[in-house]
Amino acid sequence: MSNQKLKDRDLVAAVIEAARLKKVDSAEAFFNMEEELTIEVRNGEVENLKVARDEGFGIRVIQGERMGFAYSTGLTRDDVQVTLDAALANAQVASADPYYQLPEPVKTYPELDLDDPHLQEVTLEEKIEMARQLERSGRSFDPLVQLTEAATYTEVSYQTAIANTNGVLLASNGAFCGGAAAFVAGKDGELQTGFELDYARKIAELDPQAIGREAARKAVQMIGSQVLPTKRVPVVIDPFVVISFLGMLASAMTAEAVQKGRSLFSGRVGERVASSGVNIIDDGALHDGVLSAPFDGEGVPTQSTTLIDDGVLQGFLYNSYTGAKDGVPSTGNAVRGSFQSPPQNGSTNFYLAPGSRTPEDIIRETNEGFYLNEVMGMHTANPISGDFSLGAAGIWIENGELTKPVRGMVIAGNILELLERVDAVGSDLRFFVSKGAPTIRVANLTVSGQ
Repeated sequence: MSNQKLKDRDLVAAVIEAARLKKVDSAEAFFNMEEELTIEVRNGEVENLKVARDEGFGIRVIQGERMGFAYSTGLTRDDVQVTLDAALANAQVASADPYYQLPEPVKTYPELDLDDPHLQEVTLEEKIEMARQLERSGRSFDPLVQLTEAATYTEVSYQTAIANTNGVLLASNGAFCGGAAAFVAGKDGELQTGFELDYARKIAELDPQAIGREAARKAVQMIGSQVLPTKRVPVVIDPFVVISFLGMLASAMTAEAVQKGRSLFSGRVGERVASSGVNIIDDGALHDGVLSAPFDGEGVPTQSTTLIDDGVLQGFLYNSYTGAKDGVPSTGNAVRGSFQSPPQNGSTNFYLAPGSRTPEDIIRETNEGFYLNEVMGMHTANPISGDFSLGAAGIWIENGELTKPVRGMVIAGNILELLERVDAVGSDLRFFVSKGAPTIRVANLTVSGQ
C-alpha cells in the first residue's frame, strides 16, 4: 500500500530502494522524529505548557557531481517517490562539485547509553512539580529575591535513522532533560538578575533545586554593584562565560570555515595558538553528552577529536565533503539542525578540558583581579579576526578573596591573545548543553571602567 506510513529504518530503506530503481548515482535518506515538552512556572502557577512533535525525512542525491536535496513531513511510499523526484530535479539545476560524496559503512560504531526509560515513567504532574521546586528554591533563597523571570523544565526525546546507497543503514534514539532559572533580586531600588541552567541525559541526575538556588545566589551577589576605575589585572573567568568564547572558537575550528578563509586558525596547524595547559576537544561520543550520538548526520561514527593539545593546534573538524577537499577522513562532524536541510560541518560536544586546580585555589592565588561571571554583546565579536569588546560584570578580587560586585565594565581584546594568556585551568568542567568549560584565569587583561 503506497499510503502506509513508514518509520525509522523502514522509511530510509524504502528511499534507498526507490533510488536504486531510478538508478541514482548516490542517495542518502535521513529520518528524524523529535518530541519536546516545556513547562514554564511563575509564582507557583503553570504559565506555559508546550508539547511539540516534529518528524519527517530528507533525501540527498548526488547525480553526476551535482547535489540535490528535498524533504517531506509525509511518511508514505508516495511521499518517498515525490520527495526523491524533487531532490533529483534540484540536482539538475545545481552546480557541479567533484567533492560531493557519501560515506561507506564501517564495522563498529560507539556504544552509547542515550535513552532514559525512566523519563516516560515520571508523570506530567511530577515534572510540573520539578519546575515548581526550581522556582521555590530560588525564591526562598534570600528575602532580596523579588521576581521570577524564568523557571522552566524542558525535555526532548528523539529517534534518528539514516541510510545510503553505499550500504549504510543505522538507527538511534535518545533523550535529555534540563532546567533553567532566572530571578531578579532587589534592594533600595537597585535590581540585579541571576541566571542558571543545567541539562542531563537522565532525569534522576537533574537537580532542579540546585538550579534555582544558584540562579538566586547569582542575583543576590550582584546587589550593590559599582563601576571601578580602569585597571589591567588577572581575570578569572566563570565556566558559563568561557563557553561564550568557545562558541566563537567552535565555528573557527571547522574545516569549512578554514576552506572558505573565515577562520583565524587558517594555516596554523602545528603552531602554538594557546598557552600550555589549554586542551580543546570535540567529542561526539562523549558519555552523557547532550549532543552525543553513535553516528553523525551522514552516518560516520562519532569520535573524540583533539583540536588544541597543550596549546598546539592539531587540526580541524571535518564532514565527508570538507574531508574530500583536504584529502582526509571525516571526523564525524556532519551535523543537522533537522531533517529539513542537508548536513553541515559543525561541532558536537565541544569543550575546554579541565586542569587540576580548584576554582577556589585559583581565586586564592589572585592578589587583585576580576572574577568575570557575565558578558554582554558576544554576538558582536568577530569570529574571523577574533576581536571582541564586551560589557562585563562580576566580582572584584582583593587579597585572594571575592569582595565587591562590579558592573558596567568593558573587556576588549582578541580571542587568540586571551588563549595565549591563560595561566590557570580549573578542575570544575561544566557543560551547558553542547559546550563545556572549567574556570580559567587569564593574565593581564584590561578591564575598562570609569
